[in-house]
Amino acid sequence: MMERWWAWQFALVALATVYLIPSYGKKADFSSDMLINNVVSDPRTGRLYVGAVNNLYQLNQDLEVESRTETGPKRDNRQCTPPVTDACEEAEDTDNHNKLLLVHEAKDVLVVCGSVFRGICSLRNLSNVEQLLYFSDTKGEKSYVASAEEGVSVVGVMSYFTKDRDNFTVFLVGKGYGSHDSTKLISTRILQDYGDWVVFDSIIEASAVQANPFVLRYLHDFRFAFKDGGFVYFLFSRTLGVQDTKNYTFISRMCEDDQGYYSYTELQLNCSDSNKYNKAQAAYVTTPGEVLAESMTNSGKYGPVSAHDKVLFVTFTSDEDPTSSAMCMYPLQSINKRLVEIIGACYSYNGIINEKAAVYSPYSSKSEDLCSSSNQNNMALRYKCGAEFLPSPLASKADFALMSEASLARKGHMTAVAVAVEMGHAVAFLGTATGEVLKVHLSAPPEVYGRVPGEANGDKVNKNLLFDSQLQHLYITTEKKITKVPVQACHLKTDCQSCMSMKDPYCGWCVLEGKCTRKKECSRWREANTWLWSPDQKCVEIEAFDPPNLSCRKTQQVDISIPSLPVLRSSDRLQCEFGDFVSNAVVDFVNGQLQVTCSLPDPGDIPHTQDQQDFVSVPVKVLVNDKIQVTSGEYHFYNCAATVRKNQNSPCIACVTSAWGCQWNAQDHSCSDNDNTVSEHIIKPQQAGSCPQFESPEPQMIPVGFQIPISFQGRNLDSYMGQRFSIGTELMKDTEVTVTQEQGSKFKFTGYEFAYDKQQEVNVSFHIKDRDTERKIDSTLTVVLYNCSVGREDCSLCKHAAAMYQCVWCSASRTCVYRELCPSEQPAQCPDPEITDIVPRFGPLNGRISVTIKGSNMGIKKEDIKKITVAGVDCVHQADRYSVSTSVVCEIGPARRRPPSDLPFEPSHSGAVEIEVEGGRSGKSHVIFTYRDPKPKFVSPVKGPAAGGTVITISGEDLDTASKEDVAVSVGGVPCEVLKFGSKITCKTGKYSGQRVPSEALPVTVRYGRNTTKDVPAAYQYSENPKITDYNPKGSFLCGGRRIVVTGSGFDLIQSATMKVTPSENEFSQNTSPVEFVQQALSKNDTVLQFDSPPVHNTTVDVPSLRTFLLLDNAKEELKSFDYHPDPTFNKLNKNVITETSIIIVTGRGFSKAMTAKEAQAFVGDALCHVNILQDDKLILEAPSSQPRSRSKRQRRDTTNDLLDLMVKFGHGEWTVGSVYYARKDDIPLAIIIPAVIVPMLLFIAISVYCYRRKSQQAEREYEKVKHQLENLEESVRDRCKKEFTDLMIEMEDHTSDLSEARIPFLDYKTYTDRTFFLPSKDGANDTMITGKIQIPEARKAIVAQALNQFSNLLNSKTFLINFIHTLESRPDFNARTRSYFASLLTVALHGKLEYYTDIMRTLLLELMDEHVQNKNPKLMLRRSETVVERMLCNWMSICIYQFLRDTAGEPLYKLFKALKHQVEKGPVDAKVKKAKYTLNDTGLLGDDVEYSVLTLQVLVHGEGPDVTPVKVLNCDTISQVKEKIIDQVYRNLPYSQRPEVESVALEWRPGSTGQILSDLDLTSQKEGRWKRLNTLAHYNVRDNATLVLSRVLHTQSFHQHQDSYEEKNALLEDDNTFHLVRPADEIDEVKSKRGSMKDKAMTKAITEIYLTRLLSVKGTLQQFVDDFFRSVLCSSSVVPPAVKYFFDFLDEQALRHDNVDEETLHIWKTNSLPLRFWVNILRNPHFIFDVHVTEVVDASLHVIAQTFMDACTKTEHKLSRESPSNKLLYAKEISTYKKMVDDYYKGIRQMIPVSDQDMNTHLAEVSRQHTDKLNTQLALHQLYQYASKYYDVIIQSLDEDPAAQNKQLTLRLQQIAAALENKVTDL
Repeated sequence: MMERWWAWQFALVALATVYLIPSYGKKADFSSDMLINNVVSDPRTGRLYVGAVNNLYQLNQDLEVESRTETGPKRDNRQCTPPVTDACEEAEDTDNHNKLLLVHEAKDVLVVCGSVFRGICSLRNLSNVEQLLYFSDTKGEKSYVASAEEGVSVVGVMSYFTKDRDNFTVFLVGKGYGSHDSTKLISTRILQDYGDWVVFDSIIEASAVQANPFVLRYLHDFRFAFKDGGFVYFLFSRTLGVQDTKNYTFISRMCEDDQGYYSYTELQLNCSDSNKYNKAQAAYVTTPGEVLAESMTNSGKYGPVSAHDKVLFVTFTSDEDPTSSAMCMYPLQSINKRLVEIIGACYSYNGIINEKAAVYSPYSSKSEDLCSSSNQNNMALRYKCGAEFLPSPLASKADFALMSEASLARKGHMTAVAVAVEMGHAVAFLGTATGEVLKVHLSAPPEVYGRVPGEANGDKVNKNLLFDSQLQHLYITTEKKITKVPVQACHLKTDCQSCMSMKDPYCGWCVLEGKCTRKKECSRWREANTWLWSPDQKCVEIEAFDPPNLSCRKTQQVDISIPSLPVLRSSDRLQCEFGDFVSNAVVDFVNGQLQVTCSLPDPGDIPHTQDQQDFVSVPVKVLVNDKIQVTSGEYHFYNCAATVRKNQNSPCIACVTSAWGCQWNAQDHSCSDNDNTVSEHIIKPQQAGSCPQFESPEPQMIPVGFQIPISFQGRNLDSYMGQRFSIGTELMKDTEVTVTQEQGSKFKFTGYEFAYDKQQEVNVSFHIKDRDTERKIDSTLTVVLYNCSVGREDCSLCKHAAAMYQCVWCSASRTCVYRELCPSEQPAQCPDPEITDIVPRFGPLNGRISVTIKGSNMGIKKEDIKKITVAGVDCVHQADRYSVSTSVVCEIGPARRRPPSDLPFEPSHSGAVEIEVEGGRSGKSHVIFTYRDPKPKFVSPVKGPAAGGTVITISGEDLDTASKEDVAVSVGGVPCEVLKFGSKITCKTGKYSGQRVPSEALPVTVRYGRNTTKDVPAAYQYSENPKITDYNPKGSFLCGGRRIVVTGSGFDLIQSATMKVTPSENEFSQNTSPVEFVQQALSKNDTVLQFDSPPVHNTTVDVPSLRTFLLLDNAKEELKSFDYHPDPTFNKLNKNVITETSIIIVTGRGFSKAMTAKEAQAFVGDALCHVNILQDDKLILEAPSSQPRSRSKRQRRDTTNDLLDLMVKFGHGEWTVGSVYYARKDDIPLAIIIPAVIVPMLLFIAISVYCYRRKSQQAEREYEKVKHQLENLEESVRDRCKKEFTDLMIEMEDHTSDLSEARIPFLDYKTYTDRTFFLPSKDGANDTMITGKIQIPEARKAIVAQALNQFSNLLNSKTFLINFIHTLESRPDFNARTRSYFASLLTVALHGKLEYYTDIMRTLLLELMDEHVQNKNPKLMLRRSETVVERMLCNWMSICIYQFLRDTAGEPLYKLFKALKHQVEKGPVDAKVKKAKYTLNDTGLLGDDVEYSVLTLQVLVHGEGPDVTPVKVLNCDTISQVKEKIIDQVYRNLPYSQRPEVESVALEWRPGSTGQILSDLDLTSQKEGRWKRLNTLAHYNVRDNATLVLSRVLHTQSFHQHQDSYEEKNALLEDDNTFHLVRPADEIDEVKSKRGSMKDKAMTKAITEIYLTRLLSVKGTLQQFVDDFFRSVLCSSSVVPPAVKYFFDFLDEQALRHDNVDEETLHIWKTNSLPLRFWVNILRNPHFIFDVHVTEVVDASLHVIAQTFMDACTKTEHKLSRESPSNKLLYAKEISTYKKMVDDYYKGIRQMIPVSDQDMNTHLAEVSRQHTDKLNTQLALHQLYQYASKYYDVIIQSLDEDPAAQNKQLTLRLQQIAAALENKVTDL
């Protein structure tokens, strides 16, 4: 019982403790599921009201939810007028964004405005927001307050309005212009019904402050609204005009009770001189406090500012530098003063200030002269609220903007600001776009002293940054969270230094309480030095001790000087603490300063002096009232006896020169504290000259290996008279040598033979001892010991040594030694130079590289080098790189040229290096230097990213010529850093700076020295940098090791992929040295990279500041959404006993932050156990099915221990969370086990058999069901085909009745030949032959005409023409396209003599045939138009079949085209992606089920009478598509070329009294993200039977009502991000789709395939028309053009002439010559024969029919499978029928009566007679001559070599023509 009582007592004490702790650090927060739009507070209650998407919250001061109500989603559509009923078909669930929250304290009402229902507001109870006080959506447009668009900002402020002596509560609203909003920018809204006014009515109707709906001129972004001194102010940014897209910030002001906004005036605010920071983001108004006010006044930039004046603090972003932002300050009196100047100028001085126009009217079309002139100066003050007769609204011009310097500018965006004043100092809290809040002391200059870190997700801070009612806390709102943080955290700092280093204006050190507090929290803050302010005061410090130090052998009192010690009261007790010794202190005033006197500890209490030190430091603390430390320091206790440790060779000097004032007793040989003793043995402090000592050794330098006597002086040695001394040093080992005294004070010792070879010189210090006492007497004897041989390995180096060393080169030993150590005579000159090596050993033929010659005896100084030759070539000595004797550098010249062949050969490209030095000595190398020519040939890899960083390897011959330093590599001019140099060169590419990526193949240049450059041409290509599209997962624990998969493209090009994590730098980071954590890629292919996230070991790193990068060679990509999270924490295991079937539950925190169950691993002992579930605070594991072994060997050996470690592994992180053991099992008898196993087994078998039978029956039923569904599908497709075909036949009947030959829009012969021959050419419709335009000077026209006639005669010479063609075809640059074009020109030129043309064609064909048959590939003949004759044949067929087309085949082809066009246009066609619901081409199939309906429009053509034409269109058609269909119907009797173009007509819909111009894009176009939808009839709500007016326009502009609107439309049309029916996958969508399940993706694919049945439907519908066309072309029983019979007979004859031409080959020849060469071309291009327009969608389907025609003409069997293309499968059934038609056609032609040469010639002559006049043969001759001119010389040479040509003087004739046409000089 007693125990329980104690437990209760303890609990109560703990509870009380918790409640008594001050709530400084209390950090409350509130989270919302949806985006938070607005936050406001009620200053009376401290409540917060949070307007989020679809929700409204009421929170108390601690952010606990008191009340909540849902505000959405609501059924709405912007097009619909509230109230939204079922009549609004477009209505759908729409999110309600909160646009405005206003607190009306007096009436306990909250004004809430949302984005739904055109921005209607509601009134709610301030005490309970769930209670709706007022809402009405039936009051019409006047009650639309806010904006329906999410992106349009709205601000408001409560106010009042007087009317008829009544006062009304109103609120003023400022909002931007949305396309479905009211145009009013500022409106006054009433909160009650009065007269005609209803709640929320806009009570000032005649407002001039409104946007023009047709002019996107003033795109306002309102940021802040407030009231002050009877005025209302709005802060916003806007553009100045249509052309200017830059934003400018304005503050507008008007009187609070302004009846007509007459006082409305805008003033431009500039932040910085150049207005770099131009767009306001957030603002706050408050008083600045004394300090900031004084600072602003003193700066002279703001005028006089007092502490009680209001200042507007604004944060800005910059359009010029989008990465930065700034804060500027504007005193309200400066704003008001400038506004009065602007208004006064307009009221009285025509708007002129300083002879400049200062004012304009922003929202009206008033001209510049809106201002007036008046003699009254004070008009602006008299009419401070304006008046109806005075001009309004007004705005300042840019020159008169109010400018302020940026108080604080920094990288990143500052999105929020709030300012508080603490003890007269202003502190700004600035929210940023990354979610943190900066704390800024607004001193001069402002200083950022701290920050509130943001969340890891880094959402931006909302502009509503609020203080609580006591200004103790700040409410920080980010996108979905509100956090309450204290404005200061002084209490967290526990010592003065850390408190002062915060620089926090809220904080200071409370000296007598020993804590960091706010000023008022320090009880004696009024007393001097009691509270020290953090930003600019210092902690209490000890200035001095008196005495400053003391001997450790003494004790006494010490005076401590502490100037800044607070004044103590009599009750205060002061103490000093020296280490562990505590004494009471006495405080006195000495010379006006506070002095503290304390007792020092006894000598026995002072710690011992450490080795190598002669004093000990004792910490000193000054305490007040026993425990509070006021200040601290250190006091030194010295030990004179220890001073000799500093320098044991001179103990006396060390003693008396120490800092402690010690004295030396020469008799006792001891150092002691200074006292008053006077004796000749005592040497006083700082009298080092009086110490007995030895000094001044002679000589100063001694060599090793030779004993030299050393003499020195003695001083003050009287007390040592008659004593013997010995000398020694470390290098003498333990040897001590006796010192002999010479006359007087001179001493000497015989010297010592030193040995030392570590360096050339070393200082040797000697000690001297009294031989009797072994005491050291002060010695300052130091000499330099030197070794001649160290670093002087040869004679030259030896001679180079300074003379004082007396070093000589000893020939006998071949070493450099001291002069006395060499017995032999020294040579006067050194030996000849010896060369040991040459670097490099190979050089380029052009020389100009540096060669380093290594060896010995190569001179003593650089001038000694007289001559160097390398392989017989002079080498220029590089004197500045000369090293004495051992190294000479010279630059080689070019290799000697090889001698002429008649001289004896001398191998001059290699040879020895020779060097000549001073004294005629010379040396020659055994190593040979060779000149050679390096040849780089190959580069690998051949491409890499444009960012560079690719390591390329250059291989070739002799690349290791010269040395690495001489070689420079560049790729297309971009330097490539050489990494390795040898037989192959590797280098790292630099960043490519060219415009085009991928680049063309660039040369790789290797430069050897200054004179040799070698290129590998077109060796390397810079390609696109790798692109990262996504990466998953997007987080990791600090322990790293999580598998990160990065997807993208172009990864194959990169060689090195690295993941790097670095902390981002900021002004608060403690660590200045850069830290980075790196991980190489584990695997990579072109689209996927895999990494393990790098572990971050550094525990001091600020986790949210970590930034993750991918380094792909040189490209650096930041993974912005990748977050590191602190490692998880694990609790101890609750349950240790487990079984094989049990689960293990591990608890802790933070598991799911960066881990999933799939990735996590857990081990029991050495066995892996499956992680079933992973939650943030829980892991559920399956225990291993059999008992595992222990992981640790120690535990395995310990057989008594059954404990197994449970280890959890997240990536690289491993945590042992406890130990588990398996429950012991008792033995169970066999008699129980057997039945227990067998009975369940039998039961299981029986159940399985039953289930199997049940399943198989179910499967059968399923199969029947699926079969039935398939039959239904087949039936539905069949029915649909039948229905569609019937509809089409009915529709086509109308067309067919019109299709007499006259109504088919056949092209005339000339247009037909122009299009067939020349439209496929390079210039298309602009080809000279089609346009007929050519420039010939008037004066030369007659000459040219005559010459062209001569050229025509020349072409009629078969010898010339055949020669001409052969010559051209032999030229490599006369390619296939040029040959085709040449043949077409020839066809036109010879059209007047088609018999001759046919003869030429036959001759050339025979040659071609012989060539193909001889090359054993006859099947390839006529396959492509690669020769002139093949194109001639194609043109010949086109000419001969024209009449057949008009008479026979044209009609079925035209019907097929019209039927196809009609069928395609019957369903939706996407105008952007060119895909249709009805098509034959699977790639052009619209894969989405688009809802649509058929409309019949009544079209009236403007200016063409009152008749209307009914036109069928779809409501999903774009306006352009509608225009096309209308033009097709209205002008159906006109050919396409005579119809108006879509761009030249306007379509107007007149639903009521006003007309509306319909266009594809305008201001009403719907936006979906960054995509804009093309307008359709559905968009404009055009109904069935609507009347539309089609009118022609001369200028597109004239039918737009507003110029500006037109310009805007054009700008919109240029925007490429448009779509029609199907929106392309956006980046966001891609991410979403990647997150989608595999099931979703499979379903999507299946659905796409279902639409393929539409192909069948279209094919079935058009089948009749396809068959009709094929029959008309492939029917030999009716009409066959004579040319076809004639040519096929010709082929049959030639086949018989050649043995190896079989029936199949003949079939291929016929197919290639007619169906493939002509019919397929016409089928694909109906516009070659008809005056029609073929759209891309129709063209795609024609291609499928053409492909089917081609397949029908081939002999080979097409094996079809499920993988075959849909196009092939579509006509698979019909192909065999068509193949038979082709075979029958060819057989039928063979059996026809032959066409004789005479008949054929007659037919051709008739064609020539009918049509030649229409063709431009002269132009064709002129163009043909261009080829004769281009290849003139070759043609002349060819003609000269041809005997037949010589006979006919063809060369002469061509020369004459050339002379006439080109003034060519001939031999005539």
